[in-house]
Amino acid sequence: MSDIVRIIGIDPGLRRCGWGIVESAGNRLSVVAAGTVKPDVRGELAIRLKTLFEELSAVIQTFRPDEAAVEETFVSAGARSALLLGQARGIALVAPAVLGLCVGEYAANLVKKSIVGSGHADKHQMQMMVKMLLPSADFNGADEADALAIAICHAHHRSGPEFRKLSA
Repeated sequence: MSDIVRIIGIDPGLRRCGWGIVESAGNRLSVVAAGTVKPDVRGELAIRLKTLFEELSAVIQTFRPDEAAVEETFVSAGARSALLLGQARGIALVAPAVLGLCVGEYAANLVKKSIVGSGHADKHQMQMMVKMLLPSADFNGADEADALAIAICHAHHRSGPEFRKLSA
């Protein structure tokens, strides 16, 4: 039997940050948990980022993943939106790193291609395929499904060149 690796996938966001945890044993995947961190959108930016950090850290301490994977973000909405999302992504990278996890980063197109077979899959296709790959998954919405997809992508690519490992 192969070693079991527990992976947390994180879909960064300042309004909703999805997280999903899977266990990978060879080609077998199983879901552990999924959820969404939702900072108060009326709060100050520093407090929202603090909430993201604290809640992601609590999830990691509770479920004890071995590795983490974070989606690289693509934003074409504007400079301010990109800057805000980049700050949330920074928290998504640093929270697991502070707790000693190696962190993989994956482009959205690679995640989609790994799950659906097409780098241009839509949210509905992603949710359907995550449900097919993890039939017992109980996720609420696209943020959690995307986070589980990122964890699945990491399970498939964690030893390949796409896994840009950050030292903890």
